[in-house]
Amino acid sequence: MPRASKRKSDTPKSTSAKSARSESITTASGKTTKFGLSVDNLFQKYANKLLGMIDPEGIEALCSDLGVDHTNVKILMLAWKLKAEKQGYFTQDEWRKGLKDLQVDTINKLKKSLPKLEAEVMMPENFEDFYSYAFRYCLTEDKQKCVDIESICLLIDLVLGPQFRAQVDSFSEFLKNQTDYKVINMDQWMNFLRFCQEVSFPDLENYDLDQAWPVILDNFVEWMREKQN
Repeated sequence: MPRASKRKSDTPKSTSAKSARSESITTASGKTTKFGLSVDNLFQKYANKLLGMIDPEGIEALCSDLGVDHTNVKILMLAWKLKAEKQGYFTQDEWRKGLKDLQVDTINKLKKSLPKLEAEVMMPENFEDFYSYAFRYCLTEDKQKCVDIESICLLIDLVLGPQFRAQVDSFSEFLKNQTDYKVINMDQWMNFLRFCQEVSFPDLENYDLDQAWPVILDNFVEWMREKQN
């Protein structure tokens, strides 16, 4: 599972319309509702009691109950939905807000909500935010701004591989064989998504070196053209 940032993600709210009868965690008087109690009980099932949050061991138990491997992209999507700030940890506040938004309070409901969550993430208006969040999720240290090449190759395969298999495989091969870059920054990360969306591949006919592409992508295109020739 990718590493997390300590910064908050500006995750857009679900675009689905909420029912006027949607469940809430507390009543107007501040008392916890039945739905809220169920959400909290589910949290306590996986939480580390000493830390007061769900830790990596708890997340593995959660994944087991969901029938999903902890490296599955759906867990990253869940972290995005919860706006989790730290990799491998869910706070109670994140849990409450995320499950309220998903309108689930049992493990079975959460499991059934994953396909809908995946569809939400893949919506054009949400995917770029999720893609950006995935990078920030790898920033584990204070003031860290870059991610090592090995982690980037794993992450890019996880979040972009299903959509852009050829581009991801080629870029990963390039990254593993080049020696100029040991890390990738956010600008380079975001521009690779733009590259996948805008540049014809593998012919690269509409790649313009005069456009404001990061140098690493210029080098990647040059490497690709040399291979093709």
